[in-house]
Amino acid sequence: QVELVESGGGLVQPGGSLTLSCAAYGNIFGVYVLAWHRQAIGKQRELVADLNSGGGTNYADSVKGRFTISRDNAQNTMYLQMNALKPEDTAVYYCHVRTIFPGPENNYWGQGTQVTVTS
Repeated sequence: QVELVESGGGLVQPGGSLTLSCAAYGNIFGVYVLAWHRQAIGKQRELVADLNSGGGTNYADSVKGRFTISRDNAQNTMYLQMNALKPEDTAVYYCHVRTIFPGPENNYWGQGTQVTVTS
């Protein structure tokens, strides 16, 4: 079992930066994917960025060049560095871990943290 605890959300002006953190309590090993998703009011949850156990990353087109996903294995923590924030980045951000191998596949979600970008 894995518990994810997020922190780092808040209020920021357009053009500003925030770093979200997601601490994982429990064992994450083998083949897995770490990810950040977000959900704005009235919209579906969408993938923002993911990082697989092989080190590969993937970003939504809307955040490419502005957001960076990373992990600190020693701290068992994943991060989302967000730069050049825009009002349309306003959403609740969720960290997500999908463990793939060894099976069975499991999905774990953080509680969500609000990011509001406004002047």
